[in-house]
Amino acid sequence: MEMPKPDPLVLDRKAELVSRLLTVLPEDAVISDVEETRAYECDALTAYRCPPLAAVLPRSTQEVSDVLRICHEMDVPVVPRGSGTSLAGGALPTADSVILGVARLTEVLETDYDDRIIRVQTGRTNLAVTGAVEADDFFYAPDPSSQLACAIAGNIAMNSGGAHCLKYGVTTNNLLGVTLVQMDGTVVEIGGAHMDAGGLDLLGVICGSEGQLGVVTEATLRILPKPEGARPVLIGFDSLEVAGACVADIIKAGVLPVAIEFMDRIIIRIVEDYAKAGYPDCEALLIVEVEGSDDEIDEQLSLIEEIARRHDPVELRQSQSSDEAAKIWLGRKSAFGATGRISDYMCLDGTIPVSELPRVLAGITELSQKYGLAVGNVFHAGDGNMHPLIMYDANKPGDLELCEALGAEILKLCVDVGGCLTGEHGVGIEKRDLMTHQFAAVDMEAQMRVKDVFDPKWLLNPAKVFPLDTTAERRTAGH
Repeated sequence: MEMPKPDPLVLDRKAELVSRLLTVLPEDAVISDVEETRAYECDALTAYRCPPLAAVLPRSTQEVSDVLRICHEMDVPVVPRGSGTSLAGGALPTADSVILGVARLTEVLETDYDDRIIRVQTGRTNLAVTGAVEADDFFYAPDPSSQLACAIAGNIAMNSGGAHCLKYGVTTNNLLGVTLVQMDGTVVEIGGAHMDAGGLDLLGVICGSEGQLGVVTEATLRILPKPEGARPVLIGFDSLEVAGACVADIIKAGVLPVAIEFMDRIIIRIVEDYAKAGYPDCEALLIVEVEGSDDEIDEQLSLIEEIARRHDPVELRQSQSSDEAAKIWLGRKSAFGATGRISDYMCLDGTIPVSELPRVLAGITELSQKYGLAVGNVFHAGDGNMHPLIMYDANKPGDLELCEALGAEILKLCVDVGGCLTGEHGVGIEKRDLMTHQFAAVDMEAQMRVKDVFDPKWLLNPAKVFPLDTTAERRTAGH
């Protein structure tokens, strides 16, 4: 992936920049040593690396504002960073940029159980939001696989979902308000502790904007009472296409499981070796979970099992205990990490209409054979959010480029069947050059004009989302 050349004028002013940053931040919050900045040279898309000019770790909205004001005045690019779990290179720095990490912004600011909201600083991890309210039988619904580590800031930037997004929605469906710091240091409040705000839907613009428009330092989130109970069922098939057809039939039947997760044989074997989850030996596995009272669970699972049997499953097994259910989900949540133990991989997240699952799965198999690289499929099948894991050898010359080419073809296939390039990982650098496959020139111009308003100098999160040639033109015009 090509990255822009650093601005020599910015590089030459590093000492001045660091000196000014130290006037608004404590010494331990400014990292400028070349070796120490390597900790921020990449995110979870580790194939691409570039140490930043410096990194800062503010502890408050005011400190974030001070940092951005200084960088704005000095024309220094800023890359916002949550926990660095982005799989699309969303937090990859440029050599002339400052990483602005929110890892120290972790406080719970307000909890209101009557109105079912919690307000937190956005460096708090996804799982820690639920951790703040679970003793009172509440939870925060979005649950990315990286929820133990990923920050709310990154969840908002990428509009993250998770296994249970089929019923509860993704981040945008659970986000009520934000405190946003613009590139010039201006602090604005958008939305708040109410169902909807009047005027333009600016919150909808911010959620999923990938750090292009501002830095979100605080968020008001929806919390929900825990359900009475939940129970997953494992459904195994001897064909990927048949498993995909079963998913489509469950959705068409009007059943709303809390989750429908899909794994193919490659991922099943990898995960079983790692987590010992008790998965069956089959070509494709569905984890379908429903929740509610015992009677509601029994009724829903009865209908799901009836639909599954029409597709001749090789295994159909309900969880019999909370421990077994926890083990089933441990396996699914471990898929990315378990795969990383045995191979380098690139994880995609194109999203497609559920009805196209059989066709796309067959297409991925054909493309895998064409390129000679193994592809493991693990994804949120209920809403068509694909997560093909392309396995390659980072030490083998040409393998990364082959992986990129295969990934591009898979994502184009997703768009061609009526889907889109990303469901929750974001565009970042990974899909930047594919944006023109999904969007016409007039659509791209509309998106870039929004960024013009929020960030006229185009200093926030450079080289992401938009093709580099248009980014260079915009930044030149802004200056």
